[in-house]
Amino acid sequence: MKRTNLTKKDIINSIYMQIGFSKVISETLFSDIFEIILKNIIKHRKVKIAKFGTFELRTKKQRVGRNPKTKQEKVISERNVILFKASKEFKKLINRND
Repeated sequence: MKRTNLTKKDIINSIYMQIGFSKVISETLFSDIFEIILKNIIKHRKVKIAKFGTFELRTKKQRVGRNPKTKQEKVISERNVILFKASKEFKKLINRND
């Protein structure tokens, strides 16, 4: 199976073709949606989008990691990561048999 990536340009073109907004408006709409999601993840640490899923911001603690080739140990700093959990509805759509 060949792996294909969905790019920002693909999504903007899809909005342009399906809704009929200009490409400039489609790009602005796309950027605004992601900005809203990002700001809410930072502010509330969790964003739930109905029938799609939940994005959650978690903090990973500092830990010691190893380079698999050299076996050299290195401290991996504390950082935030985003987790995504798909909703039941989204999982049903993915697994339905057409």
